[in-house]
Amino acid sequence: MSIDQIIPSLKERVLSHSDSMQTEEAVKTAVVLPFFQSLGYDVFNPSEVVPEFTADVVGKKGEKVDYAIKIDGEVSILVECKALSVELNKSHLAQLFRYFTVTNAKFAILTNGRVFQFYSDLEAPNKLDTRPFLVIDLGDPSASSIGELRKFEKSSFDVEGILENAERLKYTSALKSEIKQLIDNPSQELVRLVASSVHEGKFTASVIEQYTSLVRGAFKEVIRESVKDKLSHALADTEETISPDPVNSKASSDSSSEIVTTEEEIEGYMIVRAILAETFPVSRVKMRDQKSYCGILADDNNRKPLARLHFNRTSVKYLGLFDGDVEEKIKIEATSDIYKFRDRLKATAEKYE
Repeated sequence: MSIDQIIPSLKERVLSHSDSMQTEEAVKTAVVLPFFQSLGYDVFNPSEVVPEFTADVVGKKGEKVDYAIKIDGEVSILVECKALSVELNKSHLAQLFRYFTVTNAKFAILTNGRVFQFYSDLEAPNKLDTRPFLVIDLGDPSASSIGELRKFEKSSFDVEGILENAERLKYTSALKSEIKQLIDNPSQELVRLVASSVHEGKFTASVIEQYTSLVRGAFKEVIRESVKDKLSHALADTEETISPDPVNSKASSDSSSEIVTTEEEIEGYMIVRAILAETFPVSRVKMRDQKSYCGILADDNNRKPLARLHFNRTSVKYLGLFDGDVEEKIKIEATSDIYKFRDRLKATAEKYE
């Protein structure tokens, strides 16, 4: 099972079974080992995923780090695990910090099962940074963070490739966190700066308090309007790709008027496009909606099906796949489940290259 397939199940596990993962051992078994297995590492091979890894550390003997992951026989990644209830902070880096200096590892991961923090030595050679360059929250994983995570797959592990982007990620992530904090809880300095062009008079304590709420709300409205605007443009572009199937619908005005493209179908189409964009020109991916299903085609050609969305039945949804000789309909619970079939969708697109 690939990382794209395992993330949804790990998310469900973390959110729904947190009470059962209050020890480090429970976190290792339920989340950490499946996590690394999905990246292609043999978690049952103690020569590749080494549990309770020890090394000679000056002044400290007998200490262990939870896992050391070896690639081509060399320690490449160190992993320290904490219980799910533990809020990760710099104090938990102590063992990773010491072991990082005496091994060839270029990356260290600190995790409580839900949050995975990735560290390297970007600031000083062979000295672990105190700030992660990548943070992944399995309870709310972003598409961009999963994209970065794929670089840690055993089959494509490339130290230089990861480090090239790590410094930008490190500071971008920190800045995003600061910006979010300012939006949720704007400082007095920020409130004064933003409101100075609007307010006439002195900034008393009561005025600052009044504008703090207004600034917070204004920030969120700007973000909401920006997202809405981008979605409107995306949907407008999508509508240009929707057309009735000339083969099966006979393209009559009466029949086409009965076809209603739902938001779920558009969302499914956009997910398929996003998946195929990694290996296939998205300009070739088109959508044709019909009464019984919504078709996703290559080159707007009915003989080049990429997928079908059988979403017209409100109680049950099916995804139609074409990597075999005939369509295979698979029951899914939500449109996001389409991500689980990333490899099969790509395999289908390869037939039309």
